[in-house]
Amino acid sequence: MNILVVRLSALGDVAMTIPAIYSCAKTWPAYTFHVLTTAFCAQLFIQPPKNVQVHTLQKPVSTWKMLRQLQQMDIDVVADLHNVLRSWVIDLYYTLKGKRVAILQKQRKERHRILKRHQETATPFTQRYFDVFQHLGLATTPQFTSLFPIPPAIPQGWEKTSEERWIGIAPFARYRNKTYPLERMREVVEQLAALPHTHVFLFGAKGQEAAQLQQWTAIGQQVTSLAGQLPLAEELALMTHLDVMVTMDSSNMHLASLVGTRVVSIWGSTTPACGFLGWQQHTDDALCRHLGCQPCTIAGSENCKKGNLVCMDIAPQEIVSHLKRML
Repeated sequence: MNILVVRLSALGDVAMTIPAIYSCAKTWPAYTFHVLTTAFCAQLFIQPPKNVQVHTLQKPVSTWKMLRQLQQMDIDVVADLHNVLRSWVIDLYYTLKGKRVAILQKQRKERHRILKRHQETATPFTQRYFDVFQHLGLATTPQFTSLFPIPPAIPQGWEKTSEERWIGIAPFARYRNKTYPLERMREVVEQLAALPHTHVFLFGAKGQEAAQLQQWTAIGQQVTSLAGQLPLAEELALMTHLDVMVTMDSSNMHLASLVGTRVVSIWGSTTPACGFLGWQQHTDDALCRHLGCQPCTIAGSENCKKGNLVCMDIAPQEIVSHLKRML
């Protein structure tokens, strides 16, 4: 049986699907799982099970070209892990052909309860991806631990001594109200760099983020910016050697989770109640003020409704103290 799995974007969301896809593929080795995603997100599918094939969708591409590409796969059932307009086109196409289709449930009523009543989500998004396969009769239990079952070598140019502690810092998020103030995060980096036998690695994207983080390397030789320096696979390989990663509610939280690295996450307009905590991460490591106004959005936005981002009023020393207790 050929199973089409659709998740087109974004990087962090695609990362969250991998534990379910890999686990299901291992449970059903006689079936072939055809994953449709973007070329950039396809880089995440490292060491997949042998029955997982990744197909990339180039942007922009017409709906007709997309369907022509899919016709070559002889699909039997569809797992729509995206539930957006573009995936609906695929769903309708295969429904009209008499194929079974299961679609990710975004549970918008539950989202309303989270925002208005601040109730905890009943089903984390990582579990909802498993549920889609369950609806197709492909029940499975989680079997995923890491993209690298065998820890990879440290990328060339780096060595880690037995007494050294490596801490990753990924200070950026897509939206302003999910981003810890950069001037305060720099204080965190300064305090960590002052600890003995500690090296801080900074993670971010090319361009403006890389330029910002390069300035932080002036703190000392114990601080290194990797922003835009490594291919994604090598960046993930280095993450496996971190003792801990500090992130926002962002794609880097999910990337570190995929390689089994413990994450201390910082939450502002969103909270773990929204269902986006990283795979196998713990709420004890999610730093959140749990104010009456939190969460105010499910996925983030540019503006704070109160105008003061008080939800991000977390002292740098609180973050450093949490890391010290962990290490």
